[in-house]
Amino acid sequence: MQILFKVQLAAIITVIFLSCSPATVQETHLTGPTMGTTYNVKFVPINGLDEKNIKHQIDQLLIEINQLMSTYINDSELSQFNQWNSTEPFTMSPQTIEVLNEAKRLGDMSSGLLDVTIGPLINLWGFGPQSRPEKIPSDELIQATQQLVGLDKLTIGPTWASKTIPNLYVDLSTIAKGYAVDQVAELLQTHKIQNFLVEIGGEMRISGLKASGIPWKIAIEKPQAQQRAVQEIISIGDNAVATSGDYRIYYEQDGIRYSHLINPNTGYPITHNVVSATVIHPSSMTADGLATALIVMGKDKALALATKYDIAVILITKEKDGFNEYTSARFEQLVTVY
Repeated sequence: MQILFKVQLAAIITVIFLSCSPATVQETHLTGPTMGTTYNVKFVPINGLDEKNIKHQIDQLLIEINQLMSTYINDSELSQFNQWNSTEPFTMSPQTIEVLNEAKRLGDMSSGLLDVTIGPLINLWGFGPQSRPEKIPSDELIQATQQLVGLDKLTIGPTWASKTIPNLYVDLSTIAKGYAVDQVAELLQTHKIQNFLVEIGGEMRISGLKASGIPWKIAIEKPQAQQRAVQEIISIGDNAVATSGDYRIYYEQDGIRYSHLINPNTGYPITHNVVSATVIHPSSMTADGLATALIVMGKDKALALATKYDIAVILITKEKDGFNEYTSARFEQLVTVY
């Protein structure tokens, strides 16, 4: 089952190369397929570094993470947990336990709006692997489906996880790419690489400077479905950045627009006018999950949460006269806008 709970387009957040003249030293660029998308790793080379070996290590690391957390691999650790038709504890790796714990922490922080068990509701509204429904689900069907969803039905121990209902389904697509970005960044740091950019499916983590000595610059995409354009260009220091968008995956029926972003607490697609949420945080995994939670939350609640937890966020709303931006105090302190 695929949960289309978040726009995962590399074009949402793009590296912008704005230097006026080419640098004497160019960044090394490594790329390859992973997680149904691609990874891009750029770093300033250092003497004595075996770049072919670095790429091999990145590829192996991402294969291992996929084998743990993919819902597309039938015998992955997460798939085996989902197939575990029991409420007994299921032994899991430290890596998957770490991601599950962060997903649950962010779920609690957001009053359940980040929910990695939301798959049945996503399918019900036609945004999973099943086709679009012939008619909008009834209130009764939505309420019945909600009984199959909820972080309160997932228990996480030191080395295991368990379900209170045997058919609970967990999908980590809203957070696993961010985790993979963090792991690749940490791998680079073990090789003393301090100036780098890591990107997987639009989630990024940045450290240091480009080869030219200027900061890495990131473009936030203007949230419109018809064409691609830049809303803002920013630099974020040594941090990660993730965006969740509500403007490419949707359908319309009887004049009503139904978003792929579902509120787990109501069982219905969001209806507010926040169309993009971008979060800057030291952890790509945390930024990844928070971006989804904040866009589901809506402007006022999202900004209140950002203030409470000192989160750097920029929200973009769609108004009659165009797009408006709203930023948290932490965003203003942390981010340079060009």
